[in-house]
Amino acid sequence: MTTSEEVGMAMIRTMFALLAMFIMLAVSVLPAYGAGDGSGTGAAVTSEAELVTAPVEIDGQVLFRVRGTSSFPAVQRAAAIVNRIEGAASDTTIRSDMLRLTDEDKVTTIFAGEQLLMIVTDGDARLEHLSRDFLAKTHLTRIRQAIDDFRRARSREALLQGCLYAGGATVALAVVIVLIIMLGRRLDSLVTERVESRIHSLGIQSFEIVRAERMRGALHSMLFALRVAAILIVSFFYLHFVLALFPWTRGLASRLLGLITSPLARMGKALVAKIPDLIVLVVLYFVFRFVLRLLRLFFDAIEHERVKLAGFDAEWAHPTYRIVRFMVVAFGLIVAYPYIPGSESAAFKGVSLFIGVVFSLGSSSMVSNIIAGYMMTYRRAFRIGDRVKIGDVMGDVTKMRLQVTHLRTVKNEEVSIPNSQILGGNVVNYSALAHEHGLILHTTVGIGYETSWRQVEAMLLMAAERTPGLLREPQPFVMQKELGDFAITYEINVYCDNPHEMNTLYTELHRQILDVFNEYGVQIMTPAYESDAAEPKVVPPEKWYEPPARKTE
Repeated sequence: MTTSEEVGMAMIRTMFALLAMFIMLAVSVLPAYGAGDGSGTGAAVTSEAELVTAPVEIDGQVLFRVRGTSSFPAVQRAAAIVNRIEGAASDTTIRSDMLRLTDEDKVTTIFAGEQLLMIVTDGDARLEHLSRDFLAKTHLTRIRQAIDDFRRARSREALLQGCLYAGGATVALAVVIVLIIMLGRRLDSLVTERVESRIHSLGIQSFEIVRAERMRGALHSMLFALRVAAILIVSFFYLHFVLALFPWTRGLASRLLGLITSPLARMGKALVAKIPDLIVLVVLYFVFRFVLRLLRLFFDAIEHERVKLAGFDAEWAHPTYRIVRFMVVAFGLIVAYPYIPGSESAAFKGVSLFIGVVFSLGSSSMVSNIIAGYMMTYRRAFRIGDRVKIGDVMGDVTKMRLQVTHLRTVKNEEVSIPNSQILGGNVVNYSALAHEHGLILHTTVGIGYETSWRQVEAMLLMAAERTPGLLREPQPFVMQKELGDFAITYEINVYCDNPHEMNTLYTELHRQILDVFNEYGVQIMTPAYESDAAEPKVVPPEKWYEPPARKTE
């Protein structure tokens, strides 16, 4: 068999398979279709129960409800019936006793004279579970009464009576509002005389938690809110009464209470439906609050060294507690999120996503500084009170926050340095080893070659000995840093245990060096000079031990 014949056979087999599938599908659908025909009554009942109805309302009073069809919805049908009834009621030539019924095939028509008002069908009767004739007669009675009420409410006597009642209600409202205001002011003054003298600031020792002025202000605000609430309630009843006096606003009066109670009812139903979730949230709140209290007590014990952990410093307790607290709170929010009312709504998720995106875009530097702050805590680079040098800034550490570290310079300037910058640079801590091993202060001088190095070192050590505030042990020492072109560079190294007095000690050391060198007539060559003297700059042996230098064996 050739390739073209194989392709043809494959196409034929595919066509037969599709045909067989179509036949099987038709056989399976036909019984269901036949069963649907046999159960038409049940389907009709179900569809009847699911139909949407609309009220036929005249001057705020619902006469009856009607159903609609796909081509003529219930709302449009009800509006059309209302327009016809109001048109007939406005026509004084049509009396209410002129309403009549006309029974035709499967429908009953209600006429006002020769004017069509509405049609009652068998579907309307099935919806009300009544016969079509009885339902039509009931609708006729309700329409006749509505027409009489419509004309009576718009009569001159009724409108005049409504205006009189409205005027009286307005005067009564004004009187009641004045009384409420006067009573409120009287109550306010009474509270001022009787209660305010007994109100004192709420505080702990000298710290005021709630000031007395705030408490008095809150009390007066509460009384003012009560007056406003009373005026609003009275105004609501006045508005409801006045609107109900006139036919054009009577419908609004009947719906006025619903405008307030409907949202409250929906909120109440939603709250009742969410009571199990709220109970879960309350339980989770107290559980996680108890856990956080235990953590706080545990880390407080570590901080005050009542509990000691191997390899864990006491100063790490507070930052570690904050990290653990954040993790516990985050875990609690994750657990509680499904039980928060409205968390499943698209609006709640959209707002949460928006906040997350804004926080992630705007907090990159903040997060890096926070992480750097915690890393510095565990690295123990410095502590509060240490004298440090960060970059070009030298000062004492006054505050260590999550994002910045505050330094107070020797000029009494406060400098805030981001923690990420500190983590990425070098930190010189003058206080870390000062109390145990001593901090070495050093300064250099340049002395000419004609002066014996022994004499220079002796004079530098003498200047160190005369400087108050330096440690005697370990002993100072001198180093020759450089044999320069014009002078020898000497470095005097001294010890101190108070790095906060560095500048003062340096100043005093420099003073003593100047005094000692002037006392023994030795010229300091720093900076260098440009011309040389006529005599060579050498030290003869007999001057190697010029005072205060001493020969040692």
